[in-house]
Amino acid sequence: MIPEAKRNVVKQALEEAFGVSEFEDIRMITVGLSSALIFRIVVKGKPYLLRIITRTDDVSDPIHYFGSMKMGADAGLAPRIWYLNNEERISITHFIEPHQFPIDVARAQLPVALKQLHALPPFPERVHWLDFADNCVKKLKDGQILPNKFTAELFERYAEVTNVYPRDIADWVACHNDLKPENIIYDGDRPWLVDWEAAFLNDRYLDLAVVANFVVRNDEEEAAYLYSYFGTTACEYQRARFFLMQQILHMSYFSFFLLIVSRANHPIDPEMPRRGFREYHDRMWAGEIDLAKNEARLEYALVHMDQLLQNLRPKRLKESLWVLRSSRKA
Repeated sequence: MIPEAKRNVVKQALEEAFGVSEFEDIRMITVGLSSALIFRIVVKGKPYLLRIITRTDDVSDPIHYFGSMKMGADAGLAPRIWYLNNEERISITHFIEPHQFPIDVARAQLPVALKQLHALPPFPERVHWLDFADNCVKKLKDGQILPNKFTAELFERYAEVTNVYPRDIADWVACHNDLKPENIIYDGDRPWLVDWEAAFLNDRYLDLAVVANFVVRNDEEEAAYLYSYFGTTACEYQRARFFLMQQILHMSYFSFFLLIVSRANHPIDPEMPRRGFREYHDRMWAGEIDLAKNEARLEYALVHMDQLLQNLRPKRLKESLWVLRSSRKA
């Protein structure tokens, strides 16, 4: 399973970390969209996670990736690191045996973990995430992938949101940016954050919004979730930023995944039968959906489109826009 070109490097890693030259067992882990080769290995009767980075682009730069992961590990947020080699692009970390993470427990524990993550020294500034989201939306609009009747209101409302949403990186923090269920490992007692490839300096509300997709179902749960993060009842401004970031996230997921499906020449039917936002995310949380498949990606994009259309019409959108406009004038 180990690529020929990496076998000697892995042998060296095992010798340095554990004083042996061979592992006793190996199993490939295929969950997630990462291009890295990920293995569960057993050494001296104990399991570890071996990762071999295969891509050479900026996103997979091991200096950034391993550096962020090490900061997370040192803070007790990521599993213990046993071996790192930036040049050879491999790591060995403690293997966390996953348990089902009850959503009510996750809603209480994850915002506390996010608060700890965001208090770390700033990660490198690699991507302006809001610019990235805008670019995805522009490509979707220019490509006319969907008929105008499905997207006209989305593009109009998205412009309203991004015109008022703060873009200054001065208050940005160390963010994971990819906290989907497979990157949160629950050991039966607490969560561990893994796969730090996408970690960089970003708006704290992005991490909060990503996790909320899975654990927040109503206004009462949102209030408790934000209270756990801020340590006090969220103020009007914090609630407004959180809500508007959720809409930016919906639009970016809708655009990004629809572009992927389109480039794969997969048929796109905007009226295809699909699950609701809550059901889809509950199934993702349970590990029952594989986003490596274009059919699932298309449904995922359209589920976010539906949720965004639902969220862009209520009173809360107008109130949130007003709050951020007012804060800019103050």
